[in-house]
Amino acid sequence: MDTTLFQPTRVLPVQPYSVSVEEYVRFRREGYLVVKGLVSRAEVDALNAHSDQVVNGELHVPGLPPVDRSLPLVERRKVWERLHMGHRALEIHERFLLHPRIVDVLEALIGPDVLALQTMLFFKQPGQAGQGYHQDSYYIPTQPDTLCGAWLALDPATEDNGCLWFTVGSQHEPIYPDGNGYTNTGDHLLGDIGTMCNPSHPDTEKNTLSQIAAKYPGTEVKVEAEPGDMVFFGGHILHRSHANRADYSRRAFVSHYCNARSRVPWNHGYPYEGDDANAHHILARGTTHLAYAQPKFGTLCAANAPEVYGQRFFDAQTHSMMGDGNGFMITAPHGDPDHE
Repeated sequence: MDTTLFQPTRVLPVQPYSVSVEEYVRFRREGYLVVKGLVSRAEVDALNAHSDQVVNGELHVPGLPPVDRSLPLVERRKVWERLHMGHRALEIHERFLLHPRIVDVLEALIGPDVLALQTMLFFKQPGQAGQGYHQDSYYIPTQPDTLCGAWLALDPATEDNGCLWFTVGSQHEPIYPDGNGYTNTGDHLLGDIGTMCNPSHPDTEKNTLSQIAAKYPGTEVKVEAEPGDMVFFGGHILHRSHANRADYSRRAFVSHYCNARSRVPWNHGYPYEGDDANAHHILARGTTHLAYAQPKFGTLCAANAPEVYGQRFFDAQTHSMMGDGNGFMITAPHGDPDHE
């Protein structure tokens, strides 16, 4: 007897999240989307416990120098502002990068095929600086440009401790090239596009993206969030955060993704061969004709569990637009003798 039909299949580890039409429209209309309570509090607590180990110098991050444990705790906690690309060295970072409920939202917004690119753990202790106006697609180019950020609140994010601010309307702006000559990223096809200088600098006199933000007076929105809330935002929208002026931290776990059929000439400064670095990034959902990486720690995703997270849409027959004999166009499957 053929037993292949009776092999157990992997089950979804958490309840999937379904994006509503209203949420989809809001993301397009405003350039960002807040999904309240997308990640459970128990999961947030686990990531916070991990972040405490890092900033206290109790956990050594592979590839980085250890924190001097002889320093007083308050001094140790000032060493870290953020941790980049932790998913390549730490299992918990990979787990959150490929969190199925986070990728559920991305599948609807930029998918169905999703490539996971980057992680950043922000500690933002009291007194630590914010980040001035910037566009994420300037830093992480994708071709075609399908970049999307996913920002998970680990502490209450408030105006006092440096929550995110978005300039609604600026999601329709192109990516402005670098007038300082540091990179070649940005839109070079528009004939009259200018350049910008000092992106991410908190001083609006030095950061000339403030001039682009000024085109949208009264539209900047602060996004306060509770632990477990997720903020999704496209790569073009201008956003910033201010310094933490409170006496409590504003930790956040931030990941970036793109459609898995986009080329990604970016690898966070690490070398790669050829025109893109797709082979170094993880296929989180769906499928792709491009190369992709496997998760180092085995977190379930499309790369290693295609039966669970792989291609969602199957249609064995190719369809084309055909006339129906009444002057209307319809879709008809190839092989239909009436439409050969």
